[in-house]
Amino acid sequence: MNTFGDNIKLCVFGQSHAACIGVTIDGLPSGTQVDEEYVAKIMALRAPGNSAIATRRKEPDKVEFLSGVVDGKTVGTSVCAIIRNSDSHSSDYSGIFKKPRPSHADFPAYVRYGENFDLRGGGQFSGRLTAPICIAGAIALSNLEKIGVSVSCHVNSVGEVEDVPFSPTEDEKDLAEKLGGMAFPVIDEKAGEKMIETITKASEQLDSVGGVIECKITGLPTGLGEPMFCGIENVISRMMFGIPAVKGIEFGAGFAGSKLRGSQYNDSYYYDENGKVRTKTNNAGGICAGMATGMPVIFRVAIKPTPSIAKAQETVDLATCKNTVIEIKGRHDPCIASRASVVVRAAAAFAIYDLLQN
Repeated sequence: MNTFGDNIKLCVFGQSHAACIGVTIDGLPSGTQVDEEYVAKIMALRAPGNSAIATRRKEPDKVEFLSGVVDGKTVGTSVCAIIRNSDSHSSDYSGIFKKPRPSHADFPAYVRYGENFDLRGGGQFSGRLTAPICIAGAIALSNLEKIGVSVSCHVNSVGEVEDVPFSPTEDEKDLAEKLGGMAFPVIDEKAGEKMIETITKASEQLDSVGGVIECKITGLPTGLGEPMFCGIENVISRMMFGIPAVKGIEFGAGFAGSKLRGSQYNDSYYYDENGKVRTKTNNAGGICAGMATGMPVIFRVAIKPTPSIAKAQETVDLATCKNTVIEIKGRHDPCIASRASVVVRAAAAFAIYDLLQN
């Protein structure tokens, strides 16, 4: 359902056009710091309406903590936080209730929930529900930083345009700090400009484009994680697929590594100048048998093109049982990846923070 976590549990609630959306977090130790300014900073990076290449829906995404936090610290009970929706245009969806939008949840949701499904803005399946994930992730991020764990992301690609990848072996602390404050985080600014051009062109053509987000986690204790079903890859992947637009994930060399021989893929160990065991390469993405190797954990997630496009698309009319054509109105991101980076970062941070409580 809408719950994630083994030690610290978050539960997301609300719909895109409901009065509010929010999250409850259970299991945070009493005295855990909740830096509301830091939370606001993360929310601002995800908020809609702040960019020419994003949806025109204007939401301030101001977080209200209703319970569990006093004077900036948790008090041992459930933390509940909400974001009030203030700029929803429900009329945009009045004519398409029984005309499922291609690549949306509309058809399977209608079959499952019938007339009670809230179609407006995608209902509970909307990317709007990633905002509550960012609240929980922001709390995790600020507390991870205190213990030397860094989580950073950048837009690895948009369409065919690719950014410079993270170094698989170096921590890159300065780069992580720089990316953390960027609304459209890229390592190569020229690549970023080309990405924006690609997004703008797709929008002008009443279309959309997908992308890839790369994430890097440093500072994890060696041995963190479990074999089999509770490994770092398992936990992160489950969290990532809670982001509606994510359609794939790979760690380290990923699928490209399947084309190598063992002698090329294997990460050779060595002692560095401080006597710490490291690897010369990092094709494993910092994880072996579900456990952290002490090297940076690196993974990439594929973000599908926004399914809501203004071009005419073929669909069916469930009321008349006939084929038809649909033209989607409303305000939608021409590229979800442009705002997904901070969501991936927040989601990864919460997954790691939960793992560290074992």
